[in-house]
Amino acid sequence: MSNVRAQAAPAADPVDELIKSIRIPPRPSLLADMQREIAADDPSPEAIGRIVARDVGMSGALLKLANSSFYGGKRKAKSVEQAILFLGINQVAALMTGLLARQAIGGDNTALASFWDLSGRRAQAMVYLSRRLRIGAPDVAHTFGLFCDTGVPLLIDRFPGYAATFAAAAQDTARPVTALEDERHSTNHAAIGCILARNWGLSNDVSWAILHHHDYSVLEDSATDDAVRSLVALSLLAECAIQKYQGHAHCVEWDKGGERACAYLGLSGDETAELLDELHESFHAEH
Repeated sequence: MSNVRAQAAPAADPVDELIKSIRIPPRPSLLADMQREIAADDPSPEAIGRIVARDVGMSGALLKLANSSFYGGKRKAKSVEQAILFLGINQVAALMTGLLARQAIGGDNTALASFWDLSGRRAQAMVYLSRRLRIGAPDVAHTFGLFCDTGVPLLIDRFPGYAATFAAAAQDTARPVTALEDERHSTNHAAIGCILARNWGLSNDVSWAILHHHDYSVLEDSATDDAVRSLVALSLLAECAIQKYQGHAHCVEWDKGGERACAYLGLSGDETAELLDELHESFHAEH
């Protein structure tokens, strides 16, 4: 009888087993409490302030971000309560989510400093584009910008050869970045980032956009939600601007999907060039 049972039992899915072996940080309790308050019928800025204040390090980091040239403008917040007043609950929540992600994913790993700097720049670019083009909510764009590549450090931690895979995939001019990842490791950073986003209670739009942010065919797929397509399109503009800021002559990802992104956003060549120049200037303005 035991042999019959063994034969009847479904075989374990090797991909599912692989994904279970990847260390995905649990959602921080501070984030869960903050999301619960924001989801209330009448979220309280005072309650949000108390939640943030429970972590002194997070409070200080939030104030520093809130007072940066990009987010703070001319007004300088002297307390978490003022930061919430100046920026609004949703933007503060987006900034806190990003800070908690950095803390949970190699926050003390100096090798990941450049990764988080790049993620932060992408998030800022996404906020700028969301506001400038009046597409979607800036706080959602910010969260997507920070989280879209979080699968990268998680896979670096899991596979000794993943960093080399990702570097090679990023130079592939014909296929999505995720293609080589899937071939070598049976998963990819977009899929793992999507799982993290879901586990952390981020919105479905953010989760799905993370999953598809290298699949530019979604830009032409009317069955895909506009919120998801917008995030993917804006991320291409952000990526192109970042590559230019870093001194690269051209952007591989833009070559793959830039034309489709502009078509989806209704941008002409001149309008696109103007936006990229504005982003470039905003990056320089930080220094």
